[in-house]
Amino acid sequence: MNSFEILVNELINKGLKVSAAESCTGGLFASGIVSVPDASKVLAASFVTYSDEAKCKLVGVNKKTIDEFTVVSENVAVEMAKGAAENGFAEAGVGITGYAGPASDENDTLVGTVCFGFYVNGKTVSSTKHFGNIGRNAVRELSAIYAADTLLRLVKLYGNKNN
Repeated sequence: MNSFEILVNELINKGLKVSAAESCTGGLFASGIVSVPDASKVLAASFVTYSDEAKCKLVGVNKKTIDEFTVVSENVAVEMAKGAAENGFAEAGVGITGYAGPASDENDTLVGTVCFGFYVNGKTVSSTKHFGNIGRNAVRELSAIYAADTLLRLVKLYGNKNN
């Protein structure tokens, strides 16, 4: 079983729905979920919020958060995750924002840096991965898998309604 199959099964077992707000991955996380049979039991919504304006309008990221921390930050990723869950009618949310490349480094953030936000039953967790300048699509694919693996771990921890 791959990461997405295991995640979908765990979400089904917990009776949870997930929504995602993706930037640099462009929907790969949601696509990974949809590739699994019974995805309709767990995927509530998916937002590809590539622009700052979409992040703010569609999933409720505060423009001040972007201005203060930059768009590639754990703060923005957490707001994306929470907004995806709330606006996507789900108990779990994933936010992914980063620089996949091949553009030069921006705002002192290295190409291949991706920030993740996770929201499960009111709990938020964030992390940053530095995949390196390994190519745009490799960064995107590794980011989607990392998000699935991390969400699985968090669903196991916080997936019960009484946590």
